[in-house]
Amino acid sequence: MDASKKLSALRAEITKQNLDGFIVPHADEYLNEYLPASAESLAWLTNFTGSSGEAVILKDRALVLTDSRYTIQIVREVDSKLYEIGDMATLSVGDWLAANAAGEKIGYDPRLHTRKQIEKIEEKIKGKKISLHPVDQNPLYEVWTDRPSVPQSLAELFPDAVAGATSAEKRHRIADDLKREKISAVIITDCDGICWLLNVRGDDVPYNPLVLSRLVLHVDGTADWYVDERKVPQQVADHLGGEVRMRAPENFETDLAKLKGPVQVDPARSPLLAEMILEEKGIETIDGKSPCVFPKSIKTPSEQLWIKKAHIRDGVAVTLFLHWLDCQDFDRETHTEISLAEKLEDFRKGQDGYRGPSFPTISGWASNGAVVHYRAVPETNLKITGNNFLLLDSGAQYEYGTTDITRTIVIGKVTDEMKDRFTRVLKGHIAVSSAVMDDAMDGATLDALARSPLKAVGLDYGHGTGHGVGCYLCVHEDSTRISPMAKDQTFKPGMLLSDEPGYYLKGQYGIRHENLILCHEREDGKLYWEPVTLVPFDLRGVEWGMMTADEIQWLRDYHERVFAEISPFLYSEAVDWLREFCFSYFKN
Repeated sequence: MDASKKLSALRAEITKQNLDGFIVPHADEYLNEYLPASAESLAWLTNFTGSSGEAVILKDRALVLTDSRYTIQIVREVDSKLYEIGDMATLSVGDWLAANAAGEKIGYDPRLHTRKQIEKIEEKIKGKKISLHPVDQNPLYEVWTDRPSVPQSLAELFPDAVAGATSAEKRHRIADDLKREKISAVIITDCDGICWLLNVRGDDVPYNPLVLSRLVLHVDGTADWYVDERKVPQQVADHLGGEVRMRAPENFETDLAKLKGPVQVDPARSPLLAEMILEEKGIETIDGKSPCVFPKSIKTPSEQLWIKKAHIRDGVAVTLFLHWLDCQDFDRETHTEISLAEKLEDFRKGQDGYRGPSFPTISGWASNGAVVHYRAVPETNLKITGNNFLLLDSGAQYEYGTTDITRTIVIGKVTDEMKDRFTRVLKGHIAVSSAVMDDAMDGATLDALARSPLKAVGLDYGHGTGHGVGCYLCVHEDSTRISPMAKDQTFKPGMLLSDEPGYYLKGQYGIRHENLILCHEREDGKLYWEPVTLVPFDLRGVEWGMMTADEIQWLRDYHERVFAEISPFLYSEAVDWLREFCFSYFKN
């Protein structure tokens, strides 16, 4: 069924349900970033494959929105004859409904939206003759006749010795907080939070080792885990013990109605349906952030150790790739964006404990590098020929560690302007990584350091500078961030974030420099960052006259550490290459 027929079928079903429109988010009932195939409804309907988006379908018009990362991609994938295309930075679902709907009932699936999301839409349409209606049956699922089945991968234990605490210790620590606040139970629906809390991992969604499930944690430290028991091996069940009760997923809604209040819910992370059920039964609710979010962001000493081990393995793989790449003759036009991404994957597969990529590799040559979250497909796959930058953003899941790294690689000769931009982004990266912080430095202040070299000449980039990263969990962890919007975000020892400023010139090239950095505390109480990524930067792109002595020293120190950590695991030819690649620019 092509996109036009799918849209027509959905409109017919919307009408059948006495609705005038329907909202289709990029979401599953667990509100994950990456979705199982069974929940890729936005992609099925519109052909848009980005990880952030939303559509609104009315009887005579339709809209698809995404954020700044995918504004070029969405134009390539979505038929503009069927859908208006918008940028979330300047247009919201509520804005568009207010301007295009009148006297209409707009449906939404309360399993796929949070209260905060619905409230934002309602605020925009206030005073308009438009009403939002939760549906019992999702009309899109009614017409998606070949919808894939729900994943059934097996859960596995995440060792307590690596986690640094047992599930019982974590659960009772949170339960003590509930007791102090006089809360009887908390609903936890963020899957990475549940996996962290129970010390389990899974394989239900691409890239993130999650078990799709929900959980209710009670004030006595026991938990009801709503998960298909066929996915939980006896070893896992025995290890969790009797305090974690397995409940079938279909019991979640009926069990909620039996809870005794007050019950804590996260209005930004829990599906609205949970709150609707509690409200209908008159059960008191209290708003609160999922209790796993903050403690999950503080990596224990043992987690930090294993994270560093993962980054040594990843550093070896990416460095071997860079060595291989530097030996290629690109005049032959034998390499493409896809073939390079596959080659990098091959080097990672050679590392012990490799479990798979942590997100789809971004291999962007020349103009495609300007697409912030570009993903090469056969229709866009460029040959690596000529002179430009290759932007390579990739990551991996290793046994007990998650990586995320971007390197901008010089192929051939680049212009003075390109080197200027490359250097400004690098200066911003170093400014974040070398920052010494007190309790007052927030995510917005740190973000401003990263943008300063670009803003000095009127330039900027359209994404945040850093996001949290899990410990063999989600590569994009929402617990902490570096962003202009993060004025309330402060940092604590043990937090793991990305440091990834960039610059993108549409139609020409893209630049991004990214390491993962780990927060530590000095003896005087100040905080500082330790880079845990161990891969050299391509110093051929640096305009050295723009660098300060401190920035050059930072680069020298960083590359000395890379060489010391990585070279013992390389063969001799690669060691010689790495020595030259790391240090030739510091000889003078």
